[in-house]
Amino acid sequence: MANGEIRGRDDAAFGISGLDDILAGGLERDRLYLLEGAPGTGKTTAAMRFLLEGAERGERCLYITLSETEEELRGTARSHEWSLEGIDIFELVPPESLLDEQQQQSLLYSSDLELGETTRMIFDAVERVGPKRVVVDSLSEIRLLAQGSLRYRRQVLALKHYFAKRGATVLLLDDLTTDVNDKTVHSVAHGVVQLQELAPEYGAERRRVRVIKYRGRRFRGGYHDFTIKTGGLEVYPRIVASEHRTAFDRSQVSSGVAGLDQLLGGGVERGSSALILGPAGTGKSLFALNFAVSAVKRGEKAALFIFDEELGLLFDRMRALGIDLEAMRSAGSLIIEQVDAAELSPGEFAARVRRCVSEKDIKTVVIDSLNGYQASMPQEQFLVLHIHELLQYLNRQGASTFLTVAQHGLVGDMKAPVDVTYLADTVILLRYFEALGHVRRAVSVIKKRAGGHEKTIREFEIGQAGLSMGEPLKGFQGVLRGVPNFVGQGSGLMGDASA
Repeated sequence: MANGEIRGRDDAAFGISGLDDILAGGLERDRLYLLEGAPGTGKTTAAMRFLLEGAERGERCLYITLSETEEELRGTARSHEWSLEGIDIFELVPPESLLDEQQQQSLLYSSDLELGETTRMIFDAVERVGPKRVVVDSLSEIRLLAQGSLRYRRQVLALKHYFAKRGATVLLLDDLTTDVNDKTVHSVAHGVVQLQELAPEYGAERRRVRVIKYRGRRFRGGYHDFTIKTGGLEVYPRIVASEHRTAFDRSQVSSGVAGLDQLLGGGVERGSSALILGPAGTGKSLFALNFAVSAVKRGEKAALFIFDEELGLLFDRMRALGIDLEAMRSAGSLIIEQVDAAELSPGEFAARVRRCVSEKDIKTVVIDSLNGYQASMPQEQFLVLHIHELLQYLNRQGASTFLTVAQHGLVGDMKAPVDVTYLADTVILLRYFEALGHVRRAVSVIKKRAGGHEKTIREFEIGQAGLSMGEPLKGFQGVLRGVPNFVGQGSGLMGDASA
């Protein structure tokens, strides 16, 4: 659906940018909607933001509460630094006579009186205020009073037709505490939005939102992560890479290391992704950082998302190699974010990367490492799909992405915890190998989709001057297995006088 169509509609927006994006602009006016979720998922917070958005537009707004007191609602608003001025709050409590056992009629069930009286009080409040937006919190109380599916459905239908005649957009809240299998309101409501809370075995709770139904409107389907922070809900719409195509020059970018550029056939193309594989300690982070530092030297901006290493240690380690990351960050040319895997959902991480690239014109992105990214979503079954959409989005923004993956083991056969080699455009493989009584490091390019590259294996060293590359190793076989055989003349090893 075109953005122009969305802007041209006069929808009742939530005022939560991510949720409005999922809903293709907001809620169609003069309709009845259901917002459902277990207690603690953020229904009241979302409903308050919905009414505050209406009040900011000069609309009359009414919050009808059957389950919370007005003071509790105002306390929730204060926790988000909101003021509910301009919003009418109607705290619905049953008449005192209905609570007095001596005055209850014996020939009629008290629930009959309470349901009718509750409905009349709701209608009276609406007649008095004349609102354009209404929240009813919650349906569980009405379902209990109805004491049956048929009466409950009739009651919801009565509310729907009543509000439709008065030109109000209504949001019904349901906390799913009475009958989670009752889908009565699903069939009656114009749209249904569901909030969920998940509790992983370790780490903070995860929340996600899904639009189950929206009549006559295309919406962004599936689950979308969200968080509750001071100021309300932050919703992170799932990335659909095909929606973000841009035009850019697919020129090659240099690593700043001559030997590595030669190995890569001149460098890495803009708008492509490179995966750096290898066991722990081989220098994966340094390889990726060289591309970021080279981008800064060209006058571009780069971003580092660090999962595994504490930033202070990273700064000290890189400074010893002649790379001052802190100075680059202070100058604004390098954005560095420490990512806490236990506290972050994959949707929120993707949103942080996306915001960084779009708002700060980042052209080089380093994610160190995918092992940490995987740790942030231990119960997710679709890590590769998350990575695929993120990489495709970055590629279509003209950003070059460098990812590192630590393989299990040090020499011999090694496996990565997640296989994304088929997703990356370039795969750089790092290895340890033993030769002449020393443990050495080797690098090779296994795959490159755009253009040619060297088929050789080069030794490299890490010293005070940073990364230095040797000439192609021609006298060995089995370097990638870690135990090479010398089959030539002259070792060709770095630091070997006979070379």
